[in-house]
Amino acid sequence: MRTFGTQGPVNPHDNYIVTRPKETADFIERIKNGKYIVIFAPRQTGKTTFFQRAVETLTTQEQHYFPIQLNFEEATDDTAADFYRGLYEDILERIENVFEQRREMPSVPLADFLENGNPITDHRAMRRFFRQFAKLLSPDERHAAQTPSYTQRVVLFIDEFDGIPPDVINGFLHSLRHIYVAGKPRSPHSVGIVGVKNIRQLNYDDSISPFNIQDEFVVPNFTLEQVRELLGQYTEEVGQPFAPEVIEVLHKQTNGQPFLVNRAAQILTEELNVPKTERITLDHFTAAHTQLLEEGNTNMSHLLTNIRRDPRFESVLMRITSYERGLRFNPDDEIIAELATYGVIAKSTDGMCEIVNPIYQHRILQAFKPLFNGLEDEYFSEENGDDFIDYLTPDGVIEMGALLDNFQAFIARAGFRILQVPETPQEYVGQHLLYAYLDTFVRIIRGDMFLEVQTGRGRMDLLLLHNQRKYIVETKIWEGDRSYQAGKQQLAAYLKSEGVTDGYYVVFDHRQKPEPRVEMETVADVDIRSYVIPVLQAIPSNTA
Repeated sequence: MRTFGTQGPVNPHDNYIVTRPKETADFIERIKNGKYIVIFAPRQTGKTTFFQRAVETLTTQEQHYFPIQLNFEEATDDTAADFYRGLYEDILERIENVFEQRREMPSVPLADFLENGNPITDHRAMRRFFRQFAKLLSPDERHAAQTPSYTQRVVLFIDEFDGIPPDVINGFLHSLRHIYVAGKPRSPHSVGIVGVKNIRQLNYDDSISPFNIQDEFVVPNFTLEQVRELLGQYTEEVGQPFAPEVIEVLHKQTNGQPFLVNRAAQILTEELNVPKTERITLDHFTAAHTQLLEEGNTNMSHLLTNIRRDPRFESVLMRITSYERGLRFNPDDEIIAELATYGVIAKSTDGMCEIVNPIYQHRILQAFKPLFNGLEDEYFSEENGDDFIDYLTPDGVIEMGALLDNFQAFIARAGFRILQVPETPQEYVGQHLLYAYLDTFVRIIRGDMFLEVQTGRGRMDLLLLHNQRKYIVETKIWEGDRSYQAGKQQLAAYLKSEGVTDGYYVVFDHRQKPEPRVEMETVADVDIRSYVIPVLQAIPSNTA
């Protein structure tokens, strides 16, 4: 039986796989047109799997194209001599593999060239090798010499390209450029470069003409329909269906990120021990989602390692998540470029920065949340002596209004001390504290909390689930009355889409003269309880 793959590239023999026929056809067409293509994307986004399927297609279905697949991952520390020696050996091995897969034999002249020809010692020798190899691929070398095009077209694929040694990259890229601009026929006819960093981010001499011949190709996240296709393969083989809402919320929480989709499916089908005769329900997904938010898988380890690389990242990420006006996506900005390279943020449809999916945003907030904020013991007043369990009725209903009233009172009691919460930018301390407060409550009552990131920035909806009921709290930073009022309309639309009749809206006001508010309104036929909570700007001067 096949499985959902999360460890390296997946293949249709062992794993359920999204076939991406439209994207593959586009990619193959570019190859046929002789494009020099680059695919740069964060790790574990499916690019190597996509790339390998294209190589397989050319090998088995396109006899006029001869693919040579390389990988530079092991070359990082090579000297130039070691790099080109290893490159030559790898090329010979890949050529042999293609002939074996096609059950063919090279011609006598080609076999002699591969065995006794000049080795590749530098980028110029590489260029001459490919030119001679393409000529000898013709069934009749005399015909090939007289014809202005090659019978078979060489296609070079390079995975993990950013592993190329810095001392080599200039000459290597310039040789490819030389081949390209010389015009057709050429060898390689087409080149596919795959890596994490793009060409501009690699360490080479900016004074040399850039590699500006590239045709950039984007391998997108899975669409909702592709997630249905993936999970449908499992259902067809095993007979266990997924409830439609499970597929929808899985796609929404992961935004189709390939690793997260497969990992969630892996948990649902292999680790929760759901009987194969039962349908996988939203309750099952909630358990899988909780595991995803807490486990230390490789994808999450990469995410957390990357966002901690630079202390400036926290401020940028919190601004993206907290302010609806956000930050414009500027690929020339060092911080934005790095976060995009790591797959943490992306460019939204309106040209702004956004966190790529709600699960990442949840983990980012957890990562930047201090272990202790120093105020946990003051969640409840000494006079009332409340406890979190008091906000859950005997029949299991959360008294969300009272719970948030207490949070508002807690912020007022804490006063300037919220500005002393360790390792938290003052601008975002209110949202940090609300998140920590609700997270503590949810854990005590054994509920679950989802982040619902409606725009990828600025609006953060907290969806609490308990006893098969939904409770939605939207939180923002004050950006003016117009934004405040618009937020109510946005929340009302979201509540209706979730089938919920009442919701809660918490806005933190950082102005010098804030206006605290608590309002109950009916907006578009749903009830909204709104809070504007003042956040002090500075510790009073008369405080020791």
